[in-house]
Amino acid sequence: MASTGALRVELVSPERVLFSGEAKQVITRTLDGGEIAFLPGHIAFLGALTECHTRIYLSDGKVQDVAVHGGFVEVAPDHVTILSDSAELAESIDIARARAAKERAEAAIRGEHDATVESALRRAHARLSAAGGLTETRATH
Repeated sequence: MASTGALRVELVSPERVLFSGEAKQVITRTLDGGEIAFLPGHIAFLGALTECHTRIYLSDGKVQDVAVHGGFVEVAPDHVTILSDSAELAESIDIARARAAKERAEAAIRGEHDATVESALRRAHARLSAAGGLTETRATH
């Protein structure tokens, strides 16, 4: 597939295959490594993922936004496989519920900093970023 300029992308969680298709590019975030982009022809790569907003740039020009909550990414020149502990397609994310979870985590983190609370906050941010719900509504003047 690398010769056609496309990647075969598989996004799999323990429950099901969330996405399978052709893409021009995948951008995700590795644990302690920051964001990384994969294009056709990329060298072999294996990395651990953190909670993040992953973007799959489809061959038809659309973008599939995904909230990924940990896992691994495996890359070869013609494919990207994301094995996620948990993941959600943007269209299935309840923005109001994610905002409420973010607010709860922010309140909890003010009282104590522990890994569970920090992870909950990262998960909420990933959901809101993927679903386009991070921007606050502004009052009109």
